[in-house]
Amino acid sequence: WGGGCEPTGPRDTKKFFENLSGAGKSIGVLTSGGDAQGMNAAVRAVVRMGIYVGAKVYFIHEGYQGMVDGGDNIKEASWESVSSMLQVGGTVIGSARCKDFRTHEGRLRAALNLVQRGITNLCVIGGDGSLTGANLFREEWSGLLDELVQSGQISEEAAQTHSALHIVGMVGSIDNDFCGTDMTIGTDSALHRIIEVVDAIMTTAQSHQRTFVLEVMGRHCGYLALVSALACGADWVLIPEMPPKDGWEEQMCHKLSESRLRGSRLNIIIVAEGATDRHGNPISSNTVKDLVVRCLGFDTRVTILGHVQRGGTPSAFDRILASRMGVEAVLALLEASPGTPACVVSLCGNQAVRLPLMECVQMTQEVQKAMDEKRFEEAVKLRGRSFENNLNTYKLLSHRKIDSSFNVAVLNVGAPAAGMNAAVRSAVRVGITEGHTLFAVNDGFEGFSKGQIKEIKWGDVGGWTGQGGSLLGTKRTLPAKHIDKIAEQMRIHNINALLVIGGFEAYLGLLELQAARSKHAELCVPMVMVPATVSNNIPGSDLSIGADTALNAITDTCDRIKQSASGTKRRVFIIETMGGYCGYLATVGGLAAGADAAYIYEEPFDIRDLQSNVEHLTEKMKTSIQRGLVLRNENCSENYTTDFIYQLYSEEGKGVFDCRKNVLGHMQQVQTHTHLHTHTNTVMTQIERRVFANTEDSACLLGMRRRALVFQPVIQLKDETDFVHRIPKEQWWLRLRPLMKILAKYKTSYDVSDSGQLEHIVRLRAKDISAI
Repeated sequence: WGGGCEPTGPRDTKKFFENLSGAGKSIGVLTSGGDAQGMNAAVRAVVRMGIYVGAKVYFIHEGYQGMVDGGDNIKEASWESVSSMLQVGGTVIGSARCKDFRTHEGRLRAALNLVQRGITNLCVIGGDGSLTGANLFREEWSGLLDELVQSGQISEEAAQTHSALHIVGMVGSIDNDFCGTDMTIGTDSALHRIIEVVDAIMTTAQSHQRTFVLEVMGRHCGYLALVSALACGADWVLIPEMPPKDGWEEQMCHKLSESRLRGSRLNIIIVAEGATDRHGNPISSNTVKDLVVRCLGFDTRVTILGHVQRGGTPSAFDRILASRMGVEAVLALLEASPGTPACVVSLCGNQAVRLPLMECVQMTQEVQKAMDEKRFEEAVKLRGRSFENNLNTYKLLSHRKIDSSFNVAVLNVGAPAAGMNAAVRSAVRVGITEGHTLFAVNDGFEGFSKGQIKEIKWGDVGGWTGQGGSLLGTKRTLPAKHIDKIAEQMRIHNINALLVIGGFEAYLGLLELQAARSKHAELCVPMVMVPATVSNNIPGSDLSIGADTALNAITDTCDRIKQSASGTKRRVFIIETMGGYCGYLATVGGLAAGADAAYIYEEPFDIRDLQSNVEHLTEKMKTSIQRGLVLRNENCSENYTTDFIYQLYSEEGKGVFDCRKNVLGHMQQVQTHTHLHTHTNTVMTQIERRVFANTEDSACLLGMRRRALVFQPVIQLKDETDFVHRIPKEQWWLRLRPLMKILAKYKTSYDVSDSGQLEHIVRLRAKDISAI
């Protein structure tokens, strides 16, 4: 959980491959409870991975109701039956609340239907109620089979053959209310819907100087409200886990009034539908509206988002998350033995992990119990580190201090990336909260050398979260040629610390500044770099600000391009992505969009590989699959250009399919940010409280490594860097490439050495809670 889980170590990969076979096994997949965007991607991954390893896979339509009713509700799936499913919201196999399954008789009928089809492995995609029901079904399985034998509905032999039922769960819920995973399937997409609505509302609110109260889903969990408040810079947020203290009405109105006095023309208040005060009294959106009108007289409107949060296409993140979870679920079923407890596949950092299902369910129930007993701080801890960090960050960004300590300069360097402005806003407000004076530097290091520096106040960054690009201005210029002038400007403005937000040029710039410290004492100050680039090519960090937004731009475009050919037979699209020499966008974008191939620099290819890809696509086109998608990183090969690949596919595919090409270009950079890029983690609190700093660790990069945010000296990252091609020497996402190939029906080896091990959360949670 965001750094809490401890893996037991890699398994024996070679040994696992020898046993990686689903021959003779049957897997049932169902979606239950409320629907969530991304469920279809999970179903697709289960079906294709299951078929890939030789198992039979069955759709169980309408959730547990379909399992109880049987008949046509349980159908064998084929590879083609999940085509064009990736980009569809909701769940195409249906979901229903089932009263029958809650009864013993209903579960008996469900067991009979599964045994008749030889299904002893279940992938259940749903919330904690659905997963709890699955575990109960598993525990009762042997007893149910005994009853079926006694009633003569199945034979003794059938009961012995199907003596064990294996369960693997995946959490599909937009509320992100399940303990044990950083994100549940559907949460990211729901946040996208909320941010889209907030962005639209802010324009009309600004025009009329209005206050808007937005009610979002979250009857028992305030994650959507909290993160959307961070993403849009809301003035106030109300969530179930942290009810406001008595007198909150006066505090809120004072803050709204202060905001207007600073020149703001609008206010945004976000309310979770389950919000209450400290005494358990509900706080509705209309209650908040009436309060603002009565106390301040502001023109106020209420918008209840409702089920729009569940609708629409899944985001790139949800598609990738669900695909990885689906594959991991099949691997877990293949490895299961009769004594293996039911597990749930979870996300921890950028890793898939397996956790005991009932431990997670019990921990989720503990959260609600803590809230019911008004132990709110404990409830926040139980939600996990991610929730707690988000809440702490929101608090930091919501309060001001007057005193001043250090002078901190903030600048953007390199190409613009969505989320840069949100990062600057976060840094400025956290810095002011910590008592520092913040200076904005325009146009990167070049502007720094020219003295384009001015103090930036709390109100100056209002409304920055929703804007793409770089409002400070950014350039690729490195500091070496301007080092004397930069040192002079740092002396003139008495700069005591430096925060650089940018891409590979920012990384190089920090190295140059550190190297120049021996000649310029003014540069002996703490320096921190926050990676922000669509290319995601910065050593020391698995993810960069801007990469998620670029992925969504690529995924949305690919969806539209494929849709444009919906009435056309057999067409292949060749799409060029950005990224320099880094193939992150092409690979992960290809996984999210359901690509047939993705050509990147990190994985060399030749004409034989291209020919093999064409032949593979030709075979697929002869079946019911009508559209193909091929992504190419812009610098993957000097000779195999986008035009070359387009012409090759066009020539070799004659008579079977035709081709179109598209270069996405800078549209991957200019979109407004997604919620994942709304804030930097309290960087300012990590800057050492001193004026002179000349050690290695005083010039560092803040990066996400596996499950944690870590500060790393930039000088130590040099050995991890390929400076010629501007990429890290090792990149975690390359492990996703076999997954993309498997889901595109290629035969390939799949390295499971980093697959999720069964871990435990009770011990870790107890340790964390004791620190409260």
